[in-house]
Amino acid sequence: MHKLKFAIAGCGFLGNIVADAWRQGLLADYELVGCFGRNAASTAALADKNACQPCATLDELLALRPDYVVEAASPGLLRDIAQPTLSAGANLIVLSIGAFADADFLSQIETLARTTGRRVHLASGAIGGFDVLRTAALMSAIDAGIRTEKGPASLRGTPIFNEELLTASAPSEVFSGNARDAIGLFPTKVNVSVATALATAGVAATQVSINSVPGFLGDDHRIEVRGEEVHVVVDTYSRTSAIAGWSVVALMRNLAAPIAFG
Repeated sequence: MHKLKFAIAGCGFLGNIVADAWRQGLLADYELVGCFGRNAASTAALADKNACQPCATLDELLALRPDYVVEAASPGLLRDIAQPTLSAGANLIVLSIGAFADADFLSQIETLARTTGRRVHLASGAIGGFDVLRTAALMSAIDAGIRTEKGPASLRGTPIFNEELLTASAPSEVFSGNARDAIGLFPTKVNVSVATALATAGVAATQVSINSVPGFLGDDHRIEVRGEEVHVVVDTYSRTSAIAGWSVVALMRNLAAPIAFG
């Protein structure tokens, strides 16, 4: 049986989840041909564990002629690899959806995908329900929003973090605005907000509320879309970010399945 070739860009926690799932036989329709990351040691470790080619550059990765490149790193890496990947004839599976809050970048990639005949697949990451969210957006004008609860420690390294959050006794809202503003402040933490926005009302019209909850572990995302004839609520809790990596595995299985969802 002919197998689809895929490669991984980003050899950290999420990239290893995808590779491990392949090695365990959960992606039987695929062959993992190579990996590429900005950390040479992590790239070598993933390649050695999965008997694939470690690549020092993107060009080296694309020379393996993958049918799919899985981006499992960051919005910055996605910006670097998206255009070369599509131009090389590979399809792209994206986890760092936040990069598409930039309307110009989104337009460039959409145009290039049409020109090359390739596709960009947005993994659901830590949320789901894209099918019903997109359906609701087609039915009528909608109001869309997402409320996220996080533990205070997970906000370290962001502009809104302060030590008082660690000793607070009650939850507090630390950000309120639209999805475009949110990704500007938290480039690696609100991909789900941009994904929600792209599926519904757009990054300027989708409202985002981020809340610090003392003692909370993981992320809880509550998406609400309301229109004249429809009201959709999608609530997803995940203890770790592993769900994002597994969403790629689910997407790849669906892409290769003879009977697919959605």
